[in-house]
Amino acid sequence: MALIVQKYGGTSVGSVERIQNVARRIAAFKAQGNDVVVVVSAMSGETNRLVALAEALQETPDPREMDVVLATGEQVTIGLLAMALQNIGVPAKSYTGWQVAVKTDSAHTKARIESIDDAAMRADLQAGKVVIVAGFQGIDARGDITTLGRGGSDTSAVALAAALKADECQIYTDVDGVYTTDPRVVPEARRLERITFEEMLELASLGSKVLQIRAVEFAGKYHVRLRVLSSLEEGGEGTLITFEEDGNMERAAVAGIAFDKNQARINVRGVPDKPGIAYQILGAVADANIEVDMIIQNIGAEGTTDFSFTVPRGDYRKALKILEDVQHNIGASEVNSDAGVVKVSIVGLGMRSHVGVASTMFRTLAEENINIQMISTSEIKVSVLIDEKYTELATRVLHTVFGLDKPQA
Repeated sequence: MALIVQKYGGTSVGSVERIQNVARRIAAFKAQGNDVVVVVSAMSGETNRLVALAEALQETPDPREMDVVLATGEQVTIGLLAMALQNIGVPAKSYTGWQVAVKTDSAHTKARIESIDDAAMRADLQAGKVVIVAGFQGIDARGDITTLGRGGSDTSAVALAAALKADECQIYTDVDGVYTTDPRVVPEARRLERITFEEMLELASLGSKVLQIRAVEFAGKYHVRLRVLSSLEEGGEGTLITFEEDGNMERAAVAGIAFDKNQARINVRGVPDKPGIAYQILGAVADANIEVDMIIQNIGAEGTTDFSFTVPRGDYRKALKILEDVQHNIGASEVNSDAGVVKVSIVGLGMRSHVGVASTMFRTLAEENINIQMISTSEIKVSVLIDEKYTELATRVLHTVFGLDKPQA
């Protein structure tokens, strides 16, 4: 008998019919002799509706009260799912995040989990019940409701699996696993049977939307066996996210390709080439809580340098205004931006043992007359910034040249 934690996202529980479908799936796992803990999100569209209500009253909603409002979405779903299970003869009990209790810090709307009290859940499992927990939420030391930020239900599920020492954490979503790239862009993309935590973490951080990055980090840290499956299809094996030592070390160089359109490039030109200039530029941006990604610096003429970096597209106007305000202080001749860019990345543990991976990527893009604006690398990934209009072309040709349309070894 295994202890399984299952997580169902908003699409999976988006209607009464889908909640009943989820209940039947859970009942089948329970009938096989498994103990089951279920984590659910709010019904699809509900969180957006609650946000809109709050913003209709306050332009910038109070974070504490926003958490009180947002936490109600998951509370509805856990109650409905418990009823659906009871209706087909499966004992079930629902818990809000603070009833468990999932204890967090006090960073409202983006709290981080500190500990989980698993006593009540274990007692219910021992009594033969399915335990249903509201994802995305917890309680801080003051007794205030907190939420974990968008996508936090994945993190809730992984954290519960870690606390309960579950045999597996299954993330059910509207896709049947992790693909070599987005199949909407490359129809030949294939589902991976397994991928390592390192590769999944890179893909999640680089634009893949299958799993929330904090959940992958949590799973890797606590060695939680993680699997991505479809809630809309029966019988699939999904994708197992596992550890490097579990897999084949003689793996292909590249496991997957991600692209991120949420990018904008900012150029600061003609600044004095002197110590501390990078801090003067990026410090002002960091003080505004704007995340900087790719960075490049080029030596200019007559003791000057050009400095370029990327920020999330939603923040680029704010970042541009900040730098225009400090342009005179840093001695820049020009500050401009380009929001029509995309970051395309190749990821794979096999890069550690294969030479020429980056050069193959650069050659392939050059053959398609795609200009590379910026480059960023790590041990297992290479990212390039290119013109957004080449997103699909770049993804397709890279997918082919690295053999990702071939069966996984």
